[in-house]
Amino acid sequence: MSLENLAIVKTNDLPIRHVGDVHNGKVRSVYWLSPEDSNRLADKGIGRPNTDKGAMVISDRISAFECKWQTEGGLQGVPGKGASLNAISKHWFDGFEENGLAGNHILANPHPLVWIVEKAEPVMLEAIGRQYITGSMWRAYDKGAREFCGIQLPEGLKKDQRLDELLITPSTKGILRGIPGIPEKDDVNVTRQQILDNYQAFGFKSIEDVNLYEKLLTEGFQLISRELDTIGKVFVDTKYEFGYVPINDGSFALVYIDELGTPDSSRYWDKELYEKGTTVEESKEAFRQDLLDNVPDRDILLNKNRMDERVELAATYKVPDKVFMDTSDLYKGLAEKITGKPVPEIENAKEEILESLAQYNLVA
Repeated sequence: MSLENLAIVKTNDLPIRHVGDVHNGKVRSVYWLSPEDSNRLADKGIGRPNTDKGAMVISDRISAFECKWQTEGGLQGVPGKGASLNAISKHWFDGFEENGLAGNHILANPHPLVWIVEKAEPVMLEAIGRQYITGSMWRAYDKGAREFCGIQLPEGLKKDQRLDELLITPSTKGILRGIPGIPEKDDVNVTRQQILDNYQAFGFKSIEDVNLYEKLLTEGFQLISRELDTIGKVFVDTKYEFGYVPINDGSFALVYIDELGTPDSSRYWDKELYEKGTTVEESKEAFRQDLLDNVPDRDILLNKNRMDERVELAATYKVPDKVFMDTSDLYKGLAEKITGKPVPEIENAKEEILESLAQYNLVA
């Protein structure tokens, strides 16, 4: 098999029956189903009647600094990444529900790369929790900032130091317009007070749900942190997304959506080495750091005002094949440690995906 065929990259051109445009994100494609197909699934016990459903297909594409990357040998995805991340996410989604935190948008898991999901009304926040000062928070702090998302930080913090408490440092999801004090840009840091003052603009159905999302973020972070600790990993920080789904009495429930607690949306460190004073990344942050260390001008990756240059860089810069393959090994190893199960080997992704959806009569 040639190198470029090791990973599934294009996921928005499958003959899956759907309505409207296929939603093609950085790493996932979602095929929204017709009301008829959605209700037919409900008749089979998959979700509730009269709610919108979709087939979500995850690729092996890797996104960093808001761009997708490729290798010298032609790889445009990390082999096994999609199946590994889906397995980890599903493990945490199930664990959260079993422990009484909140439900999620997954209705069925017909293939390692596919979820049947319930369409949710998204909260327009990246819900970020940080237990250690690193990444963008450290870069801001190192330049003299002592306030981050409205939170006052003490003097004397060191890079990668554990914080006294979990900090919730949200940013906008997408471009929000007309909110005082918040620029009309994606991924803007916001304060808790800004959310409370404009909770409806952020997609919350009640002001009390602002407290609820913080509770779900905190309790979810603690659950993952405890479990990762048992396999020698430090849970450093993470990003959750939330949305509303309808429930039987006509009201709505706030649930976890997208992915959850994966090494793509979170930082993991090696616990033993961290306790000895050495920080070793065991998540996508290692890939991001490799880019920062090797691109001709790292400021292009860090400076949002140079986004046009960043897009051009991502289109032309070739990552060594070994970096993608090392990332593949890391993700598979983490998935197997977390779930206690091997990551399924996928021989022909597109064929297998369509076979898995044919049982639901969703292939066009």
